[in-house]
Amino acid sequence: MPHLLVAGKIHAAGIAVLEAARTVDPSITFTLVPEAANDAYVPHMESCDGLVIRTQPLTAEIIAKAKALSVVSRHGVGYDAVDVAALNSRNIPLCIVGDVNSRAVAEHTLMLMLAVARRAVAHDQATRSGNWTVRNAFETLELDGKRLLLVGFGRIGRRVAQLAQAFGMIVAAHDPFVTAEIMAALQVEHVADYRAALPAADYVSLHAPPASGAALIGPAEMAGMKRSAIIINAARGGLVDEAALDAALRAGQLGGAGLDVLVNEPPRTATPLLSNPLVTLSPHSAGLTDECAARMAVSSVQNVLDHFAGRLDRKLVVNAAAIGL
Repeated sequence: MPHLLVAGKIHAAGIAVLEAARTVDPSITFTLVPEAANDAYVPHMESCDGLVIRTQPLTAEIIAKAKALSVVSRHGVGYDAVDVAALNSRNIPLCIVGDVNSRAVAEHTLMLMLAVARRAVAHDQATRSGNWTVRNAFETLELDGKRLLLVGFGRIGRRVAQLAQAFGMIVAAHDPFVTAEIMAALQVEHVADYRAALPAADYVSLHAPPASGAALIGPAEMAGMKRSAIIINAARGGLVDEAALDAALRAGQLGGAGLDVLVNEPPRTATPLLSNPLVTLSPHSAGLTDECAARMAVSSVQNVLDHFAGRLDRKLVVNAAAIGL
């Protein structure tokens, strides 16, 4: 009978799904390991048939410990820390959640955009310290009428476009997998080469997969952007060259940046961006609203239960083709 391991704290809604499944079939068992450290969940791998995992690394060495493992479900949509090849070698499906976080991430993207444009953090600190005259600097910017370039136009990018349009922004997007016709139907301008569109952009928001090589926005790209331009990244660390971004902001070559993701998470204390007053940061929390956490927990748990029930949704299996599913 299947024994499930939940590695990392998940929302109570997901645990409720497990408990309901056990009520129907008492043979289903599960172990909850709320700690995120590897040494907390790895000792339980030998006894698990199905794994729900948060952000911890799942290496080939760890996978080898789980002789009975037959399914892995990520509590999210990214799987950078999972050794997919090791799963493929044993025909183990790797599942992700469905479209449960696009609303939360899109809202967070707009929050960062507004926070940077309106200097929300700096003005909060100034007000608390008695510097009321900061209001007279006229250093804040508006979104209305400004040009937003989206690099990536999947579910999150499309939702960002809708929210941005509600603020009166002019939206353009680059995505090699989305046609100009689809974008036009959403009142979004199609951009074939995002680099060529950077000089005209007031805001650039990244919604692309992890960078496999050079950053999408590096020194060359930043050099051609407006001095007032604002960069937003709530997608993946590494899409923006962090050292180049810090240097460009300190030199006055860009207006600001809002980052929910970094190359090193949590960041090292010596990371220059942490002391840059033109950067607004959040701890990779764009998709971690209470509502989204509940949806992710339910979806990630349901994937494992569906696998054992023989009704796993192939569309949620990222290595389906590799394992012949």
